[in-house]
Amino acid sequence: MAEENPMNPGAATSGMGTSEPTSNFESSKTHARRAAEDLKTAATSIAGEYRGKAEQAWGDAQDRARTFQEDGEAYVRENPTKAVFTALGIGFVLGIIFRR
Repeated sequence: MAEENPMNPGAATSGMGTSEPTSNFESSKTHARRAAEDLKTAATSIAGEYRGKAEQAWGDAQDRARTFQEDGEAYVRENPTKAVFTALGIGFVLGIIFRR
């Protein structure tokens, strides 16, 4: 009987051999799921932070554009002749540039 075990070492441990890889697989699978969930949570929180920053930047840009527009309208109302001649001069220069 002692001779049978060395020739077939997997026979005595075949039950343990199949359950051990399965438990390792399940453990790895569980670990991978936890890691994926942790990564998803981290990515979601970072995305939320960047979304908030982007919304704030967009709001600031809108405010600046609105202020620039209001300042431009006020300047044109205060200096209509200057504004018209400036627009004509810019149009003339652009016309010469694009004609070439």
